[in-house]
Amino acid sequence: MGDGDFTGFGKGLQRFFAELEANNSRDWFQANKARYEADVREPARAFVRAMAPRLASISKHFVANDKKVGGSMMRINRDVRFSKDKSPYNTNVSMRFLHDDKSCPAGVGYYFRVTATEIGLGAGVFTPPTPELNRIRAAMDANQSGWKKARDDAKQRAAWGGLFTEDALKRPPKGYDKEHPLVEDLKLKNVVLFADLPKKAVTAKDLVDQVAERFVAAKPLVRFVAKGLDLPF
Repeated sequence: MGDGDFTGFGKGLQRFFAELEANNSRDWFQANKARYEADVREPARAFVRAMAPRLASISKHFVANDKKVGGSMMRINRDVRFSKDKSPYNTNVSMRFLHDDKSCPAGVGYYFRVTATEIGLGAGVFTPPTPELNRIRAAMDANQSGWKKARDDAKQRAAWGGLFTEDALKRPPKGYDKEHPLVEDLKLKNVVLFADLPKKAVTAKDLVDQVAERFVAAKPLVRFVAKGLDLPF
C-alpha cells in the first residue's frame, strides 16, 4: 500500500475484532495473525498515511507515522501488569497523532479508535502530568476570554459537544478560589473533547474525510492547550 490508498476498513476488521472478543488468547491470535495483518494493521497504516496531509492543514506539528511499531498506531497487546483483566489483546485499533515536541510529557493532539462496532475520536490532552495540567490551568486563568473563545467555538461544539467532564476534581485546585469564574473548567483533570461516529462509518470509504472534519473543528481547543504548554502550533 502507498500514500493515499485508504478506502475504508472492511468487514474483515469487524469480524476479526468480534472473534477476538470471544477468543482473546495468544493461541487464537497467533493462528489468526495473517488476518490481523491484512484486515487491521495494513488498513490502519493506510489510514495513518491518509491523515498526514489533513493534520498538516491544521498544524505542521502533529505527527502521522505509519511505522508498525513506535508510530501513530498503539500496540494491540494490552499492558496487564496492574489489571485484573489478563486478556492479552485490545479489541480495537487505536492511534495517536501527537505534537512533535517530545520535551513535553503531555500527549497533546488527536486520538482515534475503531472497534468491530464503533469509532471514537478525541482531541486535546488526556491525563496530563500534574505540572503540565497546572500550566494549562494557569493559561486559562491568565487568558480567560481566550479560553472561553476556544472552549465555546460554535463549529467545535457542533462537531464535538462540550468538554469531557468526568473524573474532575470535587474542589478547586490549589491556588484557585471556589468563586473563580472558570472554577468548573479549572477542576478538569483532562482538557479534551470526545465524540463517536456512527457504526456505519467503520466501513465508510470517506472515513478520513469524516475524521478530518472533526479534527479541524477541534483546532481552537487543541491550539489553546498547545500554546498553554508553550508548544508551537
